[in-house]
Amino acid sequence: MTSIFERQLGADFARLHPRLRERFGFCEQDGVACVGTGVMERIWRGPAFTLPFLHLGTTRHILFPERGTDVPFTIENYAYRDSYGRETVTFVRTFCLPRQPRRFDATMIYSPARRGIIDFLGTHQHVAVDLDFTVDSRGGLWIRTLDQRLHEGPVSMRVPSLIRGDATVHEWWDGRHFRIEVSVRHRRFGPLFGYHGSFTAEYPSTALAPPSVRPVRECARE
Repeated sequence: MTSIFERQLGADFARLHPRLRERFGFCEQDGVACVGTGVMERIWRGPAFTLPFLHLGTTRHILFPERGTDVPFTIENYAYRDSYGRETVTFVRTFCLPRQPRRFDATMIYSPARRGIIDFLGTHQHVAVDLDFTVDSRGGLWIRTLDQRLHEGPVSMRVPSLIRGDATVHEWWDGRHFRIEVSVRHRRFGPLFGYHGSFTAEYPSTALAPPSVRPVRECARE
């Protein structure tokens, strides 16, 4: 069985740097996880008017309002089958800020119906985001958000561009570390949130994704 990322990228998966192929190449049947530890050199946010939006994100582990430099960081990627039988990979990022840790949680699945990977944001999978993946000339990976949908109770709707943030993620291997740069922008109001830094990864053997990284609620709607 191939990973959801290999399925997404197809032949381009082979163009990834070998370290990124290792990091994104495992699936639930392999019985391993990828746990990264490092430092985010800078965490930033947009102007003051973004604060209510960022504070709201903390309630479900999506975004947060704090800024910082040289912040210890972990990212936990576990592959498992969710309650709907979908191969799922966790992206649980923890930022050890001085006053309190903050998390940015997401789970990704491959959706045959939408012909690509969907990123469910937060602890309750209430925001579903289509993703575009490309490989650059040095084997790095670019991820960009596309269409976004809100699933909350009986409500299921496309998120209008007027109120959504569009994210760009760039991850690559610099010869010693994984490097990552994340930026969330609003099409009209500009930068909202982002961070950049580096980490190293270990691949512990595991049969299960621990409850601490799994969402509180899983959403059947994609």
